[in-house]
This record gives sequence, C-alpha cells and structure tokens, in this order.
Amino acid sequence: MRVRAPGRVNLIGEHTDYNDGLCLPFAIEAGITVTAERLEQPRVEAEAADLGERDAFSLDDIGRADGWRAFVRGVAGELQAAGHALSGARLRIEADLPQGSGLSSSAALEAGVALALLALAGELEPDRIALAKLCSRVENEWVGAQTGLLDQLAVLLAEPGAATRLDMRTLQATPVPLELGDWRLVVLDSGAEHSNASGGYNQRRAECTAAAEALGVASLRDATVEGAARLPDPLDRRVRHVLTENARVEATIAALRAGDLEAVGEHLDASHVSLRDDYDASVAEVEATVTRLHAAGAAGARMVGGGFGGSVLALFPPGAEPPPEAVVVRPGPPARIVT
Repeated sequence: MRVRAPGRVNLIGEHTDYNDGLCLPFAIEAGITVTAERLEQPRVEAEAADLGERDAFSLDDIGRADGWRAFVRGVAGELQAAGHALSGARLRIEADLPQGSGLSSSAALEAGVALALLALAGELEPDRIALAKLCSRVENEWVGAQTGLLDQLAVLLAEPGAATRLDMRTLQATPVPLELGDWRLVVLDSGAEHSNASGGYNQRRAECTAAAEALGVASLRDATVEGAARLPDPLDRRVRHVLTENARVEATIAALRAGDLEAVGEHLDASHVSLRDDYDASVAEVEATVTRLHAAGAAGARMVGGGFGGSVLALFPPGAEPPPEAVVVRPGPPARIVT
C-alpha cells in the first residue's frame, strides 16, 4: 500500500495561522511517498530511503528520537493516544521534496505516515481536520516546533486546480480557483536551510502571544492598528504584520477572482516587505533570491514557509523567463492513498 503526501506553497498569509488569521495555501506536485506493509509484531520499522537511514521501535514503548525519526515516532504515538489501534508496520519513505526548503516537508511526512498507519489498521478515510490537529501536535510536542495548523490543513484539504482559503479561527476551508493562464508561479530555493524548530519561528510565536496578552485579546485576529501602535518594539511590528497580512489574503482572493494577476504580484511583494521589516523573518540569501527573481521579470516575489531561509515564491507574467533552476508549481491534490 502506498500513500502520496504533497508539499505545499502558501500563496499568501504567512505567520497568521497561529494568530487565528487567514491563509491561502495550495498543494504541489513534489512530496513524500510512504510505502507500507503490515507486520505481525507490534513494532514499526521505518526506512528513510533518500537518507539511507533506518529506525525501529515497539508500539508498546515508543521512545523519543531526533530528525525524521521524531516525526514517525510522534505520529505513531499520537495516533495511539487518540485511540487508534495500530498494527505493526514496515514503512519505506521516499521524497522528492527537499528538506529545509520551506515547502512543508514536515507536514507531508506527518500526513503520509499517518494515512499509511491508519490504512493498515483499516481506517481508509479519517476525519482530516482531526488528523491535521494530530499532526500539528507531533510537530509541537515531539519535534519542538511551535507551528500552527496551516501546513497540515493545506496538505490534507487541498483541491486540484485551487488554492484553499483557510480561516484558522473557524477552520473553514474554501477552494479558490487558481487560474493563471499564461502566467507562472515558481519557487526558487534561497540556499539557506530553514528549520521551524531551531530557527526564529518559536520566538515569533512567543512574541505574538505576548502581544495578544498585552492587548487583552484572545489572539491577534482581534487586535487593531491603534492597539498595536501602543505596544513596544518589536511587538507593535509583529501585530502590524498579522493585521496587514490578513487583509492581503482577502485582497489576493479578490484579485484572483477578477483575473488581475498584476495585483496578485503586488500583494506578494507587499507580503515580503512586511515579513522582512515587520516580522524580521528574512535572511541575506532570501533577499538575494528575491532580487534575482525580480531582475528576471517577476511581477511579485516573497519568502514562503516559516522564513529564516527556505524558498522564495514568484509570479511571472507571459514572456518573462524565470531562472533555470526555478521550479514551476501548480495546485495539486491532497495527501491520499494511491495504491
């Protein structure tokens, strides 16, 4: 049995998910394949084929581990804690999605392993929102990255040909057709590896929590520009990014529906400036990559993922040629059983 779990690109709406905000991601073709077979013993044997590494653990005593092993063990542990009766499994994990590129290899791995283990246990179509929450707990509690639900929901709820408007307060998912015509969306790796657990991601989330507490609101979704102006630096800038980024999500959706792709490019640029200046989430390699994409004719470009490295997303109009190592990305299907 095989499961395919895609990576994702977040068109716009960055660092808003853990602030009850709005996001607009889509799944991409690159991803992770998990091939699974049942074992009679209550144990999991996992192989990360691309790394040439293996792991094995008992389902009766799942210890902690680092790296990719933490994700596999965490998924098994959280599934059992949630009441799923797992069988033993042999897993072979293969990826054509680079780690540390900001394209959500973590969520793809979590979703792929979870769907494979559930399928072996006879659960072929679980509640996908509940599964996204479970995978997020793996990231938070087993890996140590205090991420929100954006990546997991994007990977599990995607629709081919569309981005997904996610309201992170209600968890409502609404498909938004991503009709580009002769325009192209591409991603280009900046060369600076990104890690949510070890980068500045956790610090930014803590700053947002502190800002919400100082403003007396449940989350920054409820903050105001006037309130943000009363906060000390950098909390005022963190709030300003979240508020303006939520507005950019809605403006981008309106531009897509109107077929105004020039405006979409402008919103991408504005998002990047906000992430760089108000959220302090950029690095020199990312800035050089944005400059390079603009020089090649991009109508807009911005960092994607948690920031502090990873890939840059750019929108190219007809006639403009992206750098040769840039990869065209199109909205594809969600994580799923393929055989």
